[in-house]
Amino acid sequence: MLKITVEAEVRPTEDVEKVKRAVGNFYRGEVVVEEVREGWFVVRGVSNNIEDLKPLRDKARAEGVEPALRGYLLKNMRGDTTSLLLHKQAAYAGRISLIDTPKESPLGPITISIESDDLYEAINYLTGS
Repeated sequence: MLKITVEAEVRPTEDVEKVKRAVGNFYRGEVVVEEVREGWFVVRGVSNNIEDLKPLRDKARAEGVEPALRGYLLKNMRGDTTSLLLHKQAAYAGRISLIDTPKESPLGPITISIESDDLYEAINYLTGS
């Protein structure tokens, strides 16, 4: 069992297409835009295929941040789930910027959650270990 959830809030001052692009720089699965309240949207993707995070893996390798990504994912493990927060503006530019709290991304983070029976296998896939 594997479940990947990717989510990014779209604030009223943001362009939905730009947020979709930021998410798409790290996730290639299908995304939907949901209105959560008037003027506030969420870009969300749910997948059962680790390959949908291949863009994240490839960028981590290209930027040489695989060890940092691995440490971050291991630090955030809770049972059979781990998660990471990406700075949304950096993600839009195609760069990985791991953050510890949502406040570090003024327009909100991109949240990626991974739930798996074999979480280490998913982490190894993403970090090349």
